[in-house]
Amino acid sequence: MRQSGILMHITSLPGPEGCGTLGPEAYAFADALKRSGVSLWQVLPCGPTGYGESPYQSSSVFAGNFLLVSVRKLAEDGLLKLTPEDAYRDENPEKADFDRVRAWKSALLRRAYRQSAGSLRAEIARFADEHPWARDYALFAALHERFGGVQWTKWPDRDLRMRKKEALRRAAVAEAGEIDFHLFVQYLFFSQWDEWKAYCHSLGIRLFGDMPIYVAEDSADTWTRPDVFQLDRDRVPRRVSGVPPDYFSEDGQLWGNPLYRWNRLRFLRRYDWWIDRMRGMQRMYDVIRIDHFIGFAHYWSVPYGAPNARGGKWVTGPGRSLFARLKRALPGLSIVAEDLGEVNDQVRRLIDYTGYPGMRVLCYGFGGGADNPHHPANHVQNAVLYTGTHDNDTLRGYLTGAGEQELKSAREALGFTSVEDGIDAFVTACFRSPCDTCVIPMQDLLGLGTEARMNLPGTVGGNWLWRMKEGAFTGDIQRRVLELNQRYGRMNPQ
Repeated sequence: MRQSGILMHITSLPGPEGCGTLGPEAYAFADALKRSGVSLWQVLPCGPTGYGESPYQSSSVFAGNFLLVSVRKLAEDGLLKLTPEDAYRDENPEKADFDRVRAWKSALLRRAYRQSAGSLRAEIARFADEHPWARDYALFAALHERFGGVQWTKWPDRDLRMRKKEALRRAAVAEAGEIDFHLFVQYLFFSQWDEWKAYCHSLGIRLFGDMPIYVAEDSADTWTRPDVFQLDRDRVPRRVSGVPPDYFSEDGQLWGNPLYRWNRLRFLRRYDWWIDRMRGMQRMYDVIRIDHFIGFAHYWSVPYGAPNARGGKWVTGPGRSLFARLKRALPGLSIVAEDLGEVNDQVRRLIDYTGYPGMRVLCYGFGGGADNPHHPANHVQNAVLYTGTHDNDTLRGYLTGAGEQELKSAREALGFTSVEDGIDAFVTACFRSPCDTCVIPMQDLLGLGTEARMNLPGTVGGNWLWRMKEGAFTGDIQRRVLELNQRYGRMNPQ
């Protein structure tokens, strides 16, 4: 089925809460997608953000980011009393200040807890029973706050680090109030999420989520399930993730995530943790993009504490056995394989086996040889085509900064002369492509420059902050997208 989507993270929506939320702005954007004939809304990972506010370094693969909870919606639902003095004072509506938003929203959520948690006690208990991860996450979050936010492997209480039963029992008693608060917040997140998802479905819009292959070292997941990861007796990683040196980086990229104990997961656990994780993703999303999919075929393993990724080595991943198990356990799972990077025959065979669509990125299409899979001449039907991803510069930024030979190749293939014409030519080429699905980052539909870039890999600070200006997704832009969907057979069936 031919379809189109827009990549727009929820925090990037406009609105009066300092960052986008699951409140009225999310519903309004869904309405705009419907008017544009779009079928997919792609978002970045929606878990609690970690180091540098990265959604790819979350403290839980199951929990939701409380910053996405709409306090206005809580007020509408009678769960929070707001006064004019509670309004967020936004100094720059086009950039999120997550530290300020976190402090402001935390205070209001604690007030909502005091005002409404008692009346929701039965519903929250039912939520915790239906989500086995929830109580462990709530205890982790409470202890993380008790110990000043330091990484759990550095908590002063070794028995808690090692999850000794008596220590956990004492902590559960001592932190009962905080545990209840974090359960309350997760209940609110998923209540608002489910309501918003149902609304999107009523418009014929499916949610397209993004899932990192790895988890953060400082996470509830590594604390509660150390058997899943390559950790030593003190719960410190033995080896960590990254990618090898390449044209872009002579040191490679040292990501630092703990690696999985794949043999144990396969032969002793029958991939139970992965089934639970994917079941959680399936509950939230209709389609799931797995970041760094090549890591299932082979992954770069770096000694913990290494200064860079040069000393790593390739190790064979779980391959077919994982996806055979997932297909049996979760037959309706819809996955997109992010197959960018070191794609060799081993990776190609795994993707062929799964049948999952891979990715093409048009901005990557005009360098290299004639066999470049991102060039329009080499696009295939079973793929998702992007102008660029969250890790790329915007389309305007790319066209402004690309090399002369690369631009010449793009002009010849797509038929444009100026940057302005080039933006429209790239977007049109994505809709025209034989790829079943095309997804356009919102910044590219708006024609924004490098100032709207979402992330610059390898840097910390200044990323993930972009927010769309109120009213920027105009009727003219919506009509242009609708025209492209109609012309190239990608219309939302509703």
